[in-house]
Amino acid sequence: MYSVCMSSSATTLAATRRWTLEDLMAMNSAQLHEVLCAGHPLDPDVLAERQYLGVDLSLPGWARKILWHTFRKTFTRDASTGDVRGWNVKMEQHGIDGARVPLVTRKGEPVTFGHYVVRPAVSMKFPRWNGAHYLDYGAAGNTFFDLARLGCTPLVAVNEGSQDLLLGWEVFRVAGAFVPMSLYWALRYEGPLDRVVPPPRAVTARP
Repeated sequence: MYSVCMSSSATTLAATRRWTLEDLMAMNSAQLHEVLCAGHPLDPDVLAERQYLGVDLSLPGWARKILWHTFRKTFTRDASTGDVRGWNVKMEQHGIDGARVPLVTRKGEPVTFGHYVVRPAVSMKFPRWNGAHYLDYGAAGNTFFDLARLGCTPLVAVNEGSQDLLLGWEVFRVAGAFVPMSLYWALRYEGPLDRVVPPPRAVTARP
């Protein structure tokens, strides 16, 4: 289950503090949802041509050993639509501060999945969250076999005036209904985008 957003006094406190990745890693799901509710709008122009270290904040330790703990998320301005889009990159698991090495295919290309487009959330009615932007996986050209295509993920800047630390919340949209998960992840700025990966299929332009 997800938590209820904070009281106004708690929101004010969270909004004025400068959070770090280590702070987020020490929080439970309820606390992370409070930070999400107090988060700040993204600036897509700043996000474009950046890549981020992604860190899971919710999976238990045994699941991280089987699946992953760190990943990479990217952002670029799509020339055909004008929107900012991105994709996930699977990484070798060397810890939060270890080497950043993508897993590669037999052809030497990074293993990518779950493409997304940054969308305004003004007309969206997410449960327990009222923010400015989300990642739309359903319009980013993912194939039918990539379940990430169901993703509809709220994403905020954790600290006001900075795009260096972001917080995301996993929400799926199935048959028009939102299915929120108690899964959160953080993005820490890693540097400029090192390569652009085309989506599996054409990206749907914003209406």
